[in-house]
Amino acid sequence: MKWKVEKDSLLLEHLYEHLDMPKKRVKQYLTHGSVYVNNNKVTQYNYPLQKGMTIVMDTNQKTKKTLPFDIVFEDEEYIAVNKPSGLLTIATNKEKEKTLYHIVGEYLKEKNRNAKVFIVHRLDKDTSGIVLFAKNEKSKNKLQENWSEYVSLREYVAVVYGTFSKKKDTIVEYLKETKTALVYSTKNKEGKEAITHYEVIKENDQYSLLKIMIDTGRKHQIRVGLSDIHHPILGDKKYGFKEDKNTRLYLHANRLKFYHPGIKKEILLETSNPKEFQKVMKEGSDEKNHH
Repeated sequence: MKWKVEKDSLLLEHLYEHLDMPKKRVKQYLTHGSVYVNNNKVTQYNYPLQKGMTIVMDTNQKTKKTLPFDIVFEDEEYIAVNKPSGLLTIATNKEKEKTLYHIVGEYLKEKNRNAKVFIVHRLDKDTSGIVLFAKNEKSKNKLQENWSEYVSLREYVAVVYGTFSKKKDTIVEYLKETKTALVYSTKNKEGKEAITHYEVIKENDQYSLLKIMIDTGRKHQIRVGLSDIHHPILGDKKYGFKEDKNTRLYLHANRLKFYHPGIKKEILLETSNPKEFQKVMKEGSDEKNHH
């Protein structure tokens, strides 16, 4: 199916109006990458459409290679994916294993063998959530060089031990790193400044679910900051409890808002909270009811 856009609107709303099929199915086609705007696959519900753009819907796209995780956004310049916990964003000198960068690169090359992929920013191996890649060097440089002004929101969710007397606060620290890559805070200001804002969204008698926003992108800053105020993140064996039995780190990058220099619009990328987060918050409160 192919048609032209007649008035400015947002992609999902436009598809609802235009297509005679259940809303749930429309959403599935969009999420699974069957919708192309001006020949570029777009998966984002609130992608801004402009009059004159061409939409192609490929309804028999089940056979093509898909990624083992969700694409949050894709157009001709950028692709953002929801990285699972435990996967390196990019190879280090020590580790050359399969990385997010490698998997996304393979996926793009399958559709276009000249495709390239460039890393714009990264997440810790143990942190899950939104990672943005560029498809060409120019688009990568535009974002990296203007990172602090183009990226207006970097939001995370975390499950931490304990409950807070202050439900909302800002942690300002100066961080340094040891030779063994352990990050720690120093009393004097010779480290790199790290600013982390948190707010309690939900709590039970054991854990708190936090919304976290960072003004600086320092290595491990959220993990160190929360550990320093005695609320380490679940599953953080490095900065929390060594004997922590959780199989993953309960830190997830769930929202990223950036100015897209190509289309000169702000794009908000969002993912839902991982199921494990909902589960431990619920279990903690269930236990409370049994006592």
